[in-house]
Amino acid sequence: MRKLNVMLKIYYILKKVYSSNHIIFYLLLIWLIPGQSTTGLVPCSATPTTFGDLRAANGQGQQRRRITSVQPPTGLQEWLKMFQSWSGPEKLLALDELIDSCEPTQVKHMMQVIEPQFQRDFISLLPKELALYVLSFLEPKDLLQAAQTCRYWRILAEDNLLWREKCKEEGIDEPLHIKRRKVIKPGFIHSPWKSAYIRQHRIDTNWRRGELKSPKVLKGHDDHVITCLQFCGNRIVSGSDDNTLKVWSAVTGKCLRTLVGHTGGVWSSQMRDNIIISGSTDRTLKVWNAETGECIHTLYGHTSTVRCMHLHEKRVVSGSRDATLRVWDIETGQCLHVLMGHVAAVRCVQYDGRRVVSGAYDFMVKVWDPETETCLHTLQGHTNRVYSLQFDGIHVVSGSLDTSIRVWDVETGNCIHTLTGHQSLTSGMELKDNILVSGNADSTVKIWDIKTGQCLQTLQGPNKHQSAVTCLQFNKNFVITSSDDGTVKLWDLKTGEFIRNLVTLESGGSGGVVWRIRASNTKLVCAVGSRNGTEETKLLVLDFDVDMK
Repeated sequence: MRKLNVMLKIYYILKKVYSSNHIIFYLLLIWLIPGQSTTGLVPCSATPTTFGDLRAANGQGQQRRRITSVQPPTGLQEWLKMFQSWSGPEKLLALDELIDSCEPTQVKHMMQVIEPQFQRDFISLLPKELALYVLSFLEPKDLLQAAQTCRYWRILAEDNLLWREKCKEEGIDEPLHIKRRKVIKPGFIHSPWKSAYIRQHRIDTNWRRGELKSPKVLKGHDDHVITCLQFCGNRIVSGSDDNTLKVWSAVTGKCLRTLVGHTGGVWSSQMRDNIIISGSTDRTLKVWNAETGECIHTLYGHTSTVRCMHLHEKRVVSGSRDATLRVWDIETGQCLHVLMGHVAAVRCVQYDGRRVVSGAYDFMVKVWDPETETCLHTLQGHTNRVYSLQFDGIHVVSGSLDTSIRVWDVETGNCIHTLTGHQSLTSGMELKDNILVSGNADSTVKIWDIKTGQCLQTLQGPNKHQSAVTCLQFNKNFVITSSDDGTVKLWDLKTGEFIRNLVTLESGGSGGVVWRIRASNTKLVCAVGSRNGTEETKLLVLDFDVDMK
């Protein structure tokens, strides 16, 4: 029955392929039809479009009518003509109703007609390359089922290149760290890409409904606010208004280093590999070695708090409450460029190596050429402070206290879309491809398509946040959001449905806050605390990894 199910799926997949690729159909005819030669074949006219055509191609056309003792009922031809005029889904619905109204003996008759067509293992008759091409149209779950049908199908379904393509479709990274199984059954080749796919599927399942084990608790900033949070590899870096940064192991939860040197609160940070950069109310930036804790450079120049920064390769761009931006070389500590033009505090900045985009409290968004220190565009339209930015090299997306989000063309400076629907400050956004997720102080999260300007989903309902959204992150499957209500929630990106709470502080609703979140494929880091002493300042690390032994 398992093989029959897979063969049925393959039949309908091939039927779809036939209709668009007559060359493939021509090759399949040569291999699948017993005794068939290439002479006289006309692929486009021979394409099977119905189950009856497939039976005729298999030499069973004479057996079409099994019931000869009864004349066809009146109206049968009219019914068949009407059936053919229906769409695919309408036909399936009609068949469902027909089967439900049949007696068991009649259903058995259908099976006797259908099963022989799929008991023939035509996959084994194909050359390996062509068989793999056919199997490549199966969904991964069907490939896993196909591997259980017989020895040859298992060999095909373990093909590493086949699973590499499936992983590529799902955005799964190369399985560099997958350990080969110690025991592999003779005759079968283990596929690292298949293991990578299965591992990722299990990780996704853990996020959705795995047991929420007690998180690692990382304490170290006393009762101060954690103002910024970075998570890269196995390192976590937290910055605080206690003037320090701390480097933690995401694996053990131990504090590896405390970075001391700022004389004011740390309000911005970036991290790449072994380099950490921090910005402070003491008006400086510092470049640190994450391994040793050494301060490599102190960058002087700003005359007020360094509120935001963005690191790209060897350069970091900083934005300050002094209304300027500065471009620094992190290897030499030199200030390369100063960008002047805003007339109020710079709140957010993005840098792609070629252009700088900044948002400020003067209601403006500016696009800069840092090499010439010129402002290429001033993007005007917001009627209040700009708090958040995203930049993908083509589009600039800005979020403001005026409740709107604007999408701009970076080349022309034109506003392409104004996204409305939020009721308050858009404090955080994330953009990937054409999908934008925005978090707002009105307690809602929205998912947008920036190419059309359409709101795809609003994450709300009975399980929505009860206070301002403080932070968010998303991937191809999930949206993770945190809030002043003391919770971290997991949502389905495609449907917008609430999945579950990942963190619920006991002090939530009475002062407990989740300030920041950062997530990897397998871990979630949350910076939590309170402003009234009801919740101790700490980091929570949740692990969703799986053991593939």
